[in-house]
Amino acid sequence: MSQTFVQADLARELGSISLRQVTKHYGKECVVDAIDIDIAAGEFFSLLGPSGSGKTTTLMMLAGFVTTDTGQICIDERDIAQVAPQHRGFGMVFQNYAIFPHLNVFDNVAFPLRARKIPKPELTQRVMQALELVRLEGFADRFARQLSGGQQQRVAIARAIVFNPSIVLMDEPLGALDKNLRYQMQVEIKDIQKRLGMTVVYVTHDQEEAMNMSDRIAIMNHGRIEQIGRPADIYKKPNSTFIAKFLGEANLVRSKITHLGAAVASVRTAEGLALRAQYDPTFAIDTEVDIFMRPERVVLSPSASLNEVHQDEWNRCQGTVTNLSFLGNILRQTVLIEPGITIVVDTQNSSQAFAVEQGDLVTVSWRVEDCVLLRVNQ
Repeated sequence: MSQTFVQADLARELGSISLRQVTKHYGKECVVDAIDIDIAAGEFFSLLGPSGSGKTTTLMMLAGFVTTDTGQICIDERDIAQVAPQHRGFGMVFQNYAIFPHLNVFDNVAFPLRARKIPKPELTQRVMQALELVRLEGFADRFARQLSGGQQQRVAIARAIVFNPSIVLMDEPLGALDKNLRYQMQVEIKDIQKRLGMTVVYVTHDQEEAMNMSDRIAIMNHGRIEQIGRPADIYKKPNSTFIAKFLGEANLVRSKITHLGAAVASVRTAEGLALRAQYDPTFAIDTEVDIFMRPERVVLSPSASLNEVHQDEWNRCQGTVTNLSFLGNILRQTVLIEPGITIVVDTQNSSQAFAVEQGDLVTVSWRVEDCVLLRVNQ
């Protein structure tokens, strides 16, 4: 690939983004509620959330297609509120690809260069470099009807990057693809982003997609930012029950705090089961909480092994297997430990997996360091 295309244009902006107290109302409904986000140049940043959370509206305000009611949107510390969308210099990839059906692949990709009046020799070079980058160099003469969904998406990506933008916005670009192709495109988009050094703001409602691709994620709910952080950090230590349940499978055990140590709290369930978990300093004794842990952090073993687990490092309890699910590479068991409280356990499907049947009495255990306390009703 030509080094000219890979290197950033010195005239372009660095690509840092700041949203400061950005708000948007539609009538009486607050769609985006005074959010603050800072995105570093060259970062892959995802807006993740359920339908109606405000993530697409936030992206459209950044793009300039929707006006803000209050707040600032800055690129490299420059307020772009009065800059028209076509002059913001962003690449844009939509969910429906937006491929022009009357143009072939070459002319679709060349469209933003022709709008910028790039000379023909340079235009041809840039288009072919972009098609090579998305592995479509042999498809320049084809039309949209002759392309698969994945190929059309590659055309949309090539068109978004062909003019070497510092910032590319992507609005659920992989939603129409099947699972295997979607994963392949995730890898390719991330690779392109790294090689070109672009800042990418990516909207999705797919948790796995966001965790696989992002440097950081902002999880939105009802127009607000619930949590921002690296995927692994949010996954391991969510700051609310909403985040815990939204970002993967979650075990939540309702209990009440009985003692607060230096870093670990002791709690007790309604039936008197004593457990321990990490906590933050804002909790107080007698606070009702949920103990949170991920299913893959829970160990399933025969009931007779209850006393083999080191008491200082692990929580442990007995229960009855109520449900078994086969998920391919994962075996999921649901264990009832108290009336109304179940623990989900995910184990790898291997020859060494502990075999259980519905109705078996088992021990479930998990490290104290793998669970945290979350406030109820968050």
